[in-house]
Amino acid sequence: MEFTEVVRKRRMIRHFTPEPVAPEVIDRMLDLARHAPSAGFTQGQSFIVVTRPDLRKEIGRLCGEAEYVSSCLHPCVSAAPVLVIPCTSEAAYHRRYQQPDKLKEDGTEIEWPVPYWHMDIGCSVMILLLAAVDEGLDAGYAGFPAEYMAEAHKLLCIPHEVTPVGVIPIGHRAKDIPSPSLKRGRKPEGEYIHREGW
Repeated sequence: MEFTEVVRKRRMIRHFTPEPVAPEVIDRMLDLARHAPSAGFTQGQSFIVVTRPDLRKEIGRLCGEAEYVSSCLHPCVSAAPVLVIPCTSEAAYHRRYQQPDKLKEDGTEIEWPVPYWHMDIGCSVMILLLAAVDEGLDAGYAGFPAEYMAEAHKLLCIPHEVTPVGVIPIGHRAKDIPSPSLKRGRKPEGEYIHREGW
């Protein structure tokens, strides 16, 4: 598929068929996500792949899926055949930038102008979402509310220094109700692009 077609076909899907996804397809997608940029080649991004129905159901609960379903919508997390939990580690970036080739001349770590650990996992997630489209699949996104973050760590045996930044359900699209937010349309170019300054 042409890159422009992949980008334009990408949508956040909230209803999936039970049709399974071959493990090698997910592996190909994750291999592409590994090629996302990372500051200092820290590679602080990681992914957890979940296919077990009981675990998917628990993750759906932690994402607040019951509230979504109570609005007469579909179980947008637990019903997907594959869940991918993208994670990042701020500590990994600090460790990397305390190594000799990254220290400032005075021997100290840089002052981080932006949290690159968030930027890098965002890049990885976007590559994964686009890879899903390229594989003929669909994907969505859900987050863990703050009050369930500790439970998500425990459920998935995530190390303390690693932060799961959400859940990406992946599968084949079932008939879906488009988000009413789409009625807003895209911002006009004049509000989106500013040339030579704001």
